[in-house]
Amino acid sequence: MSFQESKLYKECKNADPFFLMAGPNVIQSEEHIFKMCRQIKSVTDSLDIKFIFKSSFDKANRTNINSFRGPGMMEGLKVLEKVKTTFDVPIVTDVHEPYQCEAVGKVADIMQIPAFLCRQTDLLVAAAKTGCIINIKKGQFCAASVMRNSAEKVRASGNPNVMVCERGTMFGYSDLIVDPRNLVWMRDAGCPVVADITHSLQQPAGKSLDGGGVASGGLRDLIPTIARTCVATGLDGIFMEVHDDPNSSPVDGPTQWPLRNFRELLEELKEIGKVSKGKSPCHFDLTPAGDDFMP
Repeated sequence: MSFQESKLYKECKNADPFFLMAGPNVIQSEEHIFKMCRQIKSVTDSLDIKFIFKSSFDKANRTNINSFRGPGMMEGLKVLEKVKTTFDVPIVTDVHEPYQCEAVGKVADIMQIPAFLCRQTDLLVAAAKTGCIINIKKGQFCAASVMRNSAEKVRASGNPNVMVCERGTMFGYSDLIVDPRNLVWMRDAGCPVVADITHSLQQPAGKSLDGGGVASGGLRDLIPTIARTCVATGLDGIFMEVHDDPNSSPVDGPTQWPLRNFRELLEELKEIGKVSKGKSPCHFDLTPAGDDFMP
């Protein structure tokens, strides 16, 4: 089966200066998800930014086996479907196994492939066959060039609705760096390029726990720095996790952006995006400049 580019995909490709995927990392409760969607949407509506609501029903790659993972697929999809209907917003959520794709595809508009799984052919093909937009996060261990192959696995399965997402590269064992060049090189995938400006500040397994073991930390104070850099470099979309009380979040608290500071950051990023020429190709004139050349 072959699909056409969806209306939402075309809107994302043409978003000016960018589209936004945002929300809390994981579904904590229906009440919390409704509150977050309503408050985030009020900001994006007022700033005229295309908004896709994000939250996960299951965090399958938690560092610790006892960590909170979410309500599970069936219960989580019920909540996301209610949010989608109530607030008339598109939904993005992630999948970890091929069997999940059919059910998730009935609710989600964008299906996200986690970074650790960006090369998993069976998962990419199963996701592609739903016809959803597929957002593939670049593995922390991958070169930007790898994403062309991952995107092609989706297109070869009959689905042109694919985008790729930068989320940092491992720098040693417990840190990530963001190389802005990846946002340029990933355009070789021939699809919209997204920057995850919150997970990029994770410090994987970088926090020691009392009693032994580790958890992921993060550098929340540097999220604006990375966000400004990515928008100025040129991108099509921003992915960010937002929480009304990050310190109480059961998942990735150190890298969730505070709701109280959401509008301020988004306003700044929109202004940067409006003046940046980052998405335009750079043309050089390498002919010698003689004495009569006027700079």
